[in-house]
Amino acid sequence: MTRGARMARIVAPAALGICALAAWEVLVALNGIPPYVLPGPLQIARTLVADWTGLSAALAVTLRITLMALAAAIVLGVALAILFAQSRWLANALFPYAVVLQVTPVVAIAPLVIIWAKDATLALLICAWIVAFFPILSNTATGLDAADRNLADLFRLYGASRWQTLVRLRLPSALPYFFAGLRVSGGLALIGAVVAEFVAGTGGTGSGLAYVILEAGYRLQIPKMFAALTLISAIGIVMFVVLGLIARLALRRWHETAGAGEE
Repeated sequence: MTRGARMARIVAPAALGICALAAWEVLVALNGIPPYVLPGPLQIARTLVADWTGLSAALAVTLRITLMALAAAIVLGVALAILFAQSRWLANALFPYAVVLQVTPVVAIAPLVIIWAKDATLALLICAWIVAFFPILSNTATGLDAADRNLADLFRLYGASRWQTLVRLRLPSALPYFFAGLRVSGGLALIGAVVAEFVAGTGGTGSGLAYVILEAGYRLQIPKMFAALTLISAIGIVMFVVLGLIARLALRRWHETAGAGEE
């Protein structure tokens, strides 16, 4: 990818975003819309600065739950995918239940999880994990099954053990699929953490950005609500970019997906 193309990938969305924010600010000013109905971007920015102490503490809580849920989803999702790859019977027996877990609305089961867990942080972590778990499991299992059949036959011809085939062939073949699922799960873990906190309604010093949004809405502090929403969006964007960068660094030397779009 040329330097101009790299700059275009950054400048184009940035310019579009700036134009959208400017239009938003102008429309709010021209129509005299009060901040408790729709604040402008400048008002939201001033609120971010003025309330940064409380917002940053809530941001840390939400980010901690998100990262913990994502880490748990990675460990359990990859471990189960490897078990499924080693035992077709086990995959056929358990995978439908993973699908059931995926399609169950977290809003519906969050109250039960909160009651059973008896700890607010653990309940939020479980809810966020439920949302983030399936893409990693599904993509990694698909990647493990997508190993080149000719190479698999070659491994058998040379007498490779199942462990050697797994480590030297199937796991490397599954990496692009794993990273694709990881980028999806990163955003889903954030959504799960926020939705679970909405349902839990936890407050106090350990509350996250979802509670800030609820509290601001009850008090008609709409600029603060938008400031919290802005931070949630920023977390999602940063996570997506960071996970994409990790995937490119891990795959750039040997897999063609890492160089997609660089011609």
